[in-house]
Amino acid sequence: MTASAPQEQRYVLRAVDVVLYFRTTAGLVQAVDHVDFHLGENRAVVIIGESGCGKTSLTRAILRLLPRNVGVYKGHIYLDGEDIMALDDETFRNRIRWTKISWVPQAAMNALNPVIRVGDQVAEPLILHKGMERKDALERAREMFRYVGVPEAFLTRYPFELSGGMRQRVAIAMALVTNPRLIVLDEPTSALDVLTQANIMNVLKKIKWDLGISYILITHDIATSSELADDVAVMYAGQIVEMASAEDFFKEPLHPYARLLMASVPRLHGDAELEFIPGQPPSLLNPPSGCRFADRCPLAFAKCKEDPPMFRVGERLVKCWLFEKEGTPVTSHEALSGVG
Repeated sequence: MTASAPQEQRYVLRAVDVVLYFRTTAGLVQAVDHVDFHLGENRAVVIIGESGCGKTSLTRAILRLLPRNVGVYKGHIYLDGEDIMALDDETFRNRIRWTKISWVPQAAMNALNPVIRVGDQVAEPLILHKGMERKDALERAREMFRYVGVPEAFLTRYPFELSGGMRQRVAIAMALVTNPRLIVLDEPTSALDVLTQANIMNVLKKIKWDLGISYILITHDIATSSELADDVAVMYAGQIVEMASAEDFFKEPLHPYARLLMASVPRLHGDAELEFIPGQPPSLLNPPSGCRFADRCPLAFAKCKEDPPMFRVGERLVKCWLFEKEGTPVTSHEALSGVG
């Protein structure tokens, strides 16, 4: 029996109190520390933050692609109301990963097998997870190639024979081929030139509108992510510190870290000077006991020595004591209701 939560049914995905720590010789690295977030139907949530803040670790927790040195892995992840963290590994591998949740990695060349033709690699999930015959699976792969803009003739090519942009389209076709509910995109355009980035983003937008698939997008490229985002989650030192609709967030971020992060991005219009975030992120081996951004925050005050709860401010969530008076503190389950 797996646990289910009826109130999660309105979301494709809800993560509640998710924890992922890694064992090292120096101690536990608190990569994902009691994280809550949600993803609605046919929506894209973009997770942004500095390198090392836990973005990729969070997606690995969702996909259960875990290294051997996992120290703590707990919480609840509801997919269409079912707690998939309650499933054993074999059931998760057969029923969830690459069937209901698929993945587009950062560097397609590293993810594709160099000695297997790309058509066979795209067809493989259908053969393994759907029990399709190879001929039928290859025909479906051919359809996916056409849909994402890869010439059918490339079915018989090897990854090294394709350009970076074409390899990334193949990776998207592989993620799409089983018709999943959710696709996790980990820096899908970071290794590509600007023109190819724009083309890939157009493909992703087309998929979202045509097929109703939801996305989790991990990225450093805030400008590019704004084209796809419906919601934005800001991650800092293993925690989500702000979550809001993209419209609200890009207009005016609230958390001091989010403000500085956005102020560090060059803009085409306006004469605002670029700002930088002083100092360095805290070590996740021994993070501060209070607000994790306090030592770098220009607005820090005495109460920041205590760990702030998540406050609901209008239609968004902010983990900062500055919003104690105008916001309402919320619990994990409450925090995920009615935002975005």
